[in-house]
Amino acid sequence: MIASSQNVSIIGIGQMGNGIAKKIDQIGKLKSIFEINSELLKDFENRTDLNINKFKNGLGDCNIHLFIVPSTKEIRNFLFDSDGINQITSGSVIVDLTTSNPEESIKLAEKLKGYNIEYLDCGMTGGAQGAADGTLTLMIGGERDIIQKAKGILESFTNKLVHVGKTGSGHAMKLIHNMVTHTIFLATVEGVRGAKELGIDPNIVIDVFNSGNARSFISEKRFPNHILSEKWDAKSRVSNLYKDLSMVTDALNNLEIKCPFGNLTTELLKNAVDQGLSDTDFSKLYLDYYKLINE
Repeated sequence: MIASSQNVSIIGIGQMGNGIAKKIDQIGKLKSIFEINSELLKDFENRTDLNINKFKNGLGDCNIHLFIVPSTKEIRNFLFDSDGINQITSGSVIVDLTTSNPEESIKLAEKLKGYNIEYLDCGMTGGAQGAADGTLTLMIGGERDIIQKAKGILESFTNKLVHVGKTGSGHAMKLIHNMVTHTIFLATVEGVRGAKELGIDPNIVIDVFNSGNARSFISEKRFPNHILSEKWDAKSRVSNLYKDLSMVTDALNNLEIKCPFGNLTTELLKNAVDQGLSDTDFSKLYLDYYKLINE
């Protein structure tokens, strides 16, 4: 249930933020948008009923604030370097939809307590299409009563909310999720490329995978939609994958928790970055796979 008094601001209207904003707008709760890239505001620029990049009214008129930016660093910049924190009303909820280091999420939550502002860290999975369709899954860290406050808003762009645990655990779960996902991706690439070298059509390989125990989201969606189709439009850059894998493997290794597959995936992604592929759609790693492993 959505409280009649709830109003939402969204900070960051990128690939994910655009779809989420439109879903919240559909339930009549979107009141403010903040985005430094004017090109990304074109779907909202003629809306006289929305606060666009207006700090005082844009933040003060809202009590749930969704940050859909690269990391907690950008959230801190917005709140503390740009003085956004003094425009947010006491008792508001900040929903951190970034992919971030859990330790930084915990520090941010502690700092916000001093302003009587509540905080949830939410990892997302489902991609830009899931955001547009309202079918994302959220992995949420924080207190149950805070989740309950924001639940109606969060349900407008999701089909599953998972309370993972205490503050920081939502982002930790997201990083682990990404580590497994990207490892499966590269393992599938290796299998398909290897089979191709043995004379087997990649389309047949994926068909067999999807009919057997090797099937995954990667084989069912990524390969048919973005690789075998040769569209190369998975809509995430190699640098994003490397950032996420570096964060999670660093955290695990620092705690002496062994993660050999995660480390290998991180190494291969680093090879891609070192070869100048940072801004390349990650689906194209299929084409460059042998270069990565021969680095």
